[in-house]
Amino acid sequence: MDRLRAPLLAMLVATALGMAVAHAQVQPAGSAAPLQFSDIAEETRFHALTAELRCVMCQNQSLADSNAQIAQDMRREVLALMREGKSDAQVKQFLVDRYGEFVLYRPEVGAHTWLLWFGPGLFLLGGAAAVTWIVRRRANAAPAVRSDKADDAHRADPDEEQEW
Repeated sequence: MDRLRAPLLAMLVATALGMAVAHAQVQPAGSAAPLQFSDIAEETRFHALTAELRCVMCQNQSLADSNAQIAQDMRREVLALMREGKSDAQVKQFLVDRYGEFVLYRPEVGAHTWLLWFGPGLFLLGGAAAVTWIVRRRANAAPAVRSDKADDAHRADPDEEQEW
């Protein structure tokens, strides 16, 4: 167990230091100054990528739209990863590893996300089945309509007003 812990701890420290250095090279943390892009292609890719990612604090805003401090930090982190030469998939995977699948607006369909993808449909089907069952149960339990001759004669009297 201790043999596994030392390399894991070393990797964790190296990753943290690498992220700190990369983060510091892009822009100081907490700075509200706009990000500086090297060219239009980088800016376009950055905006497309941050539009697909969710702010972990705001929850219903994309990373591009959020003004939260963590969103600003995440945007700087995305830009630093892009400048390291990471692909969009690698940037997304990095953020998923750090923040969880929630950071993606469209998480991958997998064993751990099937309920997220298919849950609403299953819930809708379950509701439709429950409504069908209730309607059929009430239809079977409703009293049969009587057809007495006296009632028929009473209904056939045109002079009598019906009250609805």
